[in-house]
Amino acid sequence: MPLKSLAREISDLSDYQVYGRVSGVLGMLVELSGLDRLLVIGSRCILIAKDERRVPCEVIGFRQGHALLLPFGSLDGIGLGCKAILASSEPSIHPSEAWLGRVVNALGEPIDGKGPLPMGPDPYKVRSSPPPAHGRQRVGGKIDLGVRAINTFLSCCQGQRMGIFAGSGVGKSVLLSMLARYTSLDVNVIGLIGERGREVQEWLEDDLGPEGLARSVVVVATSDEPPLMRRQAAYMTMALSEYFRDNGRDVLCLMDSVTRFAMSMREIGLSAGEPPASKGYTPSVFAELPQLLERAGPGVKSKGSITGLFTVLVEGDDHNEPIADAVRGILDGHIILDRAIAERNRFPAINLLRSVSRTMPGCNSDAENELVTRGRQLLSTYDNMAELIRIGAYTEGSDPVIDEAIAHNGALEAFLTQGKYEESNLEAGYEQLAAAVGLPWGQGGDPAVEFNPETDLSGQMPGTEPQNIDGTGIKT
Repeated sequence: MPLKSLAREISDLSDYQVYGRVSGVLGMLVELSGLDRLLVIGSRCILIAKDERRVPCEVIGFRQGHALLLPFGSLDGIGLGCKAILASSEPSIHPSEAWLGRVVNALGEPIDGKGPLPMGPDPYKVRSSPPPAHGRQRVGGKIDLGVRAINTFLSCCQGQRMGIFAGSGVGKSVLLSMLARYTSLDVNVIGLIGERGREVQEWLEDDLGPEGLARSVVVVATSDEPPLMRRQAAYMTMALSEYFRDNGRDVLCLMDSVTRFAMSMREIGLSAGEPPASKGYTPSVFAELPQLLERAGPGVKSKGSITGLFTVLVEGDDHNEPIADAVRGILDGHIILDRAIAERNRFPAINLLRSVSRTMPGCNSDAENELVTRGRQLLSTYDNMAELIRIGAYTEGSDPVIDEAIAHNGALEAFLTQGKYEESNLEAGYEQLAAAVGLPWGQGGDPAVEFNPETDLSGQMPGTEPQNIDGTGIKT
């Protein structure tokens, strides 16, 4: 297999080299002359700096007979007259099963210090089209993601695509690490797009851990890298997911975050002279989002599936800002992380009343739907009266529905609280939810499992003390 792959690469080499010259540099934008008739949008060139350093670039547009390029690296040493060599116009990778447990950059190069990556036999285009809609399978059965609140109230199916919407510092990264460690799916492909460089190693070692990394491929592009690298990291994440899907694996694709991908597209569009449309985002951003996100989902024929969970970093906690609004309309559901819930120390800080899974209730049994409906009703009733309850304006006994919501709120809050090192499976989640809302549960009429908020309330976020919840659900 390696020999075949090497032979294919050798056959792709050109008999001669074509090169042009740099005719202008403005900011991160490079103007190139001499190759304009051979280049198309997306073509790759290699710039040769004064110190012989090679800088890969991509064509993003044309102006007055010159090609416009953006670099994948630093432009230090690039000046007028520097040579530009024509490279591959269709970049591809050769992934294999040996990539599991590895960390790569946006170009598919290893950055974990574990040596070179074994190459697979088949090339995969980094930027490909989504599968045809008429050839796709339907979404599969319900999957276990290991998080009680999502398993029960926001059940996901194989091939579903969900968004996790939150402001900064509300717990997105911790939630992603829980999903990667505890999911029942075969493989994780994790894209860290525009991540803080300081936090990458901490997240890999402390949050994801050796167990989660062993069945994952992690693609990293930090915030200090050029916009092309951040955009490329998102494409690389999807290309690796497609490889494992086409080999019959059920893949969990985690991307953090789509917003930073959109920001990189905005930088690229503005550099090419594209006019801004909404909050500085160019029209090409909104055209590119469905091209990226639609690559996730069920495969064709008997192939596997890609279940996608994409985080969206909402600016200023505005869940109706342009990127959040566009992504919400593309995906099959959304999970809202609420800062007010995080501030009262309940993690994951999921606002269930504002979150929805579009494959639910179709994937649930009647009993599960009844259980979830009752839980939502109790949460909604308490939420509507929360202010009056907190200031003591509500008198017990005024409304039996509100009294019931108050009585169950402490158990529900405990049920929704889950430490990042605590795993919960599907069946146990339904049993605990049934006990929390006062409904019988179990096979063959067995009594429901007792759920004790004091003993079943597990670890909090690191550095915090356990919370005490009284009968009204207010932290004391």
